Formats: sequence, structure tokens, C-alpha cells
Amino acid sequence: MKVKKMLVLSALIAGFTSTYAAAEYKFTVPIVTNTDSYNYQSLLVFKNIAESHSNGEITVDIYPSGQLCGNAKECLAGVQAGMFDYFQTTIPELAYYWKPMAGFDLPYLLPDDRTAECVYDDKDFLSGVRTNVLKTTNNLRLMMVSNSGGWRNIATTKKPVHAPTDVKGLKLRTVPAQIQQELVKALGGAPTPIAWPEVYTALSTGMVDGTKNGIVDIVQMKFHESLKHITLDGHAYMGGAWVMNNDKFNSLPDHLKKVVIDAVVAQNQYLRAYPKWKEFDAYEEFKKAGGTIYSPNAQEKETFKNASKVVIDNYVANADDESKDWLNKFESQIKACEAKIEQEDKAALQ
Repeated sequence: MKVKKMLVLSALIAGFTSTYAAAEYKFTVPIVTNTDSYNYQSLLVFKNIAESHSNGEITVDIYPSGQLCGNAKECLAGVQAGMFDYFQTTIPELAYYWKPMAGFDLPYLLPDDRTAECVYDDKDFLSGVRTNVLKTTNNLRLMMVSNSGGWRNIATTKKPVHAPTDVKGLKLRTVPAQIQQELVKALGGAPTPIAWPEVYTALSTGMVDGTKNGIVDIVQMKFHESLKHITLDGHAYMGGAWVMNNDKFNSLPDHLKKVVIDAVVAQNQYLRAYPKWKEFDAYEEFKKAGGTIYSPNAQEKETFKNASKVVIDNYVANADDESKDWLNKFESQIKACEAKIEQEDKAALQ
């Protein structure tokens, strides 16, 4: 009996060893958030597909909470240099590498999830973006633009915001991106760029009067312990840009490239579903903590759009020809998607 158990154990060990030995391609993936985040959880989807569908030829090692790099700039540089293989950044952060992407973050251009997903799923549009990002960075391959937390809304600690004039004098935390800072200025507020890990402290100590984030992020990071009001103006789609080291991707044989693409698609499905699924619970949690939620009507939302028009005008006035050209492509793609969705809706009503 003991001999039989030893033989079984030896077979298992041999199996594990052969599987490990067969893992010819290792993906090192850093994230700056913890294991509770949707980015980490989405990477488990990526890991599952990549490893199981490759029969162990691929392994994916995920390093959360800034273990390998402390912020997006460091992580992106690491992917570019080949130290890391895959990383999630934002559209404004990627615009530091290829300027035209900044135009995709202009306020109120994207109206809803269906339109945003249609735009970023268009193979010709995304292929053009991928080509240009790769050309300017030499080694950052854009794999997808997914969702990184829903839509940016204005959330405040004390004063509710029902109109652009209510923003006057408020210090609002922003990402470092120029367009997001200019939007706060256009509404009369004071933009205050603060790194993500420091936002909780900035809100709780009164360093800022609010922030511009989606409700899922707000509750997940416990910002609602300080934030008491949120206005659902939806001024920016929080597009998550996932980039891969191009040399690593090209080192894969064709059958493994297909596995990686399948893994990215599955991860994208998870990321886009997550905020829609979690928003209800997040809003309920926000209300239980004493928070109020305000959804502007169409006329009120138009006042926000009009107040922010100066941001778009300034961007166009200062943009180079390439950036203007890509803004036109972006807006044309939005219109094409809106028309497509309108036709789909009509067909569904027949």
C-alpha cells in the first residue's frame, strides 16, 4: 500500500514538474492596487485563460500593491524596457507617450457605455491607435481599452454640486492629466493633483473638498467615509489602457499569441461588466453612510457641457495637426457608433 502511494505521489510530482518545465513563456505583471481591486481580479481571468489554454507553456505572475513599481509612470517604463510584460494604465497617462490620446479624454464627448465600448472595439480605430503608440514608444503594444471603474463624476465632502456654479472655490482632486485639471478650472474650482494612494488621507484631512471618480472606486477605497455628495454628470469615461511589451508578444509562437488574445478578450469582458454589476451595491453603501446622489436632468447636464466647452476649444487651439486629426477621427467614430446603436435599438423594437 505504501509503495502504491509512493508511486502515485511520484507521478503527481513528475506531472507538476513537467508542467512547470513546459512553461517556456513567463509574464511578469505588476499592478499598483491591492488584491481586492477589479484590476487584480481581471488579471486572474487573464492568468486562467493564458495558463490553462496554453497547456502550461505560459505562466503569469501577478505582483499587486506596488511590489515591483510604485506608480504608473514607473510601471510603464518597466514594460517599455522589458522588465515587466503587461500593465494597466489610463488614457491620459498613455497620452504622455502619444499626445493625440489626450483628446480621447475631453469632457462629455462619450455619452454612455455602449458608445464607448463600440468606439474602442472598432478594429480599424484601435489598430490605428495601437500602431501610433507602438511607433512612438518602440515597445508598448496596446492590447485593449477597457473600463477602469465606470465614469468620472464630481463627489464632494460638504457642498453638493447641482450646477457648474456650485464647483466655484472647491478644491477637487484630479489625476495629473492637464485636461482633467482644466475642466475643474473651467467650472470655477481649484484642481489638486494627488496620487491615488494618498487620496483617502487628502479627503479625510480636508486637504481637498472632493474628487472626480466613479462610485465603485469611491466605495472600494472607502472615500465615502469623507465624501457625502456625488453628482452623476459623467464627464469622463474611465478607459483602462492595457499595454504589453511588444517584444514579449512577438516572441510567442502564433498559437500562443492566439491564447494571449483570447485571455485579453476574456479579461476585457470582466472589466466592462464589473462596474455595471457593482454600481448598485456601491450606491447603496454610499447612501447608508449618509451620502446623497444627484443625477442632473438633460437640461442641467447641458449646462455642465457648455461650461466645459472652453476645455475643448483650448485643446483644439493648442493641438498639433496630428492631435487635431485624431480628435476628428475619434468624434467621427463616436457618431458612427451612435448611429449604429440607434439602428440596433430600432431593430429591437420591431
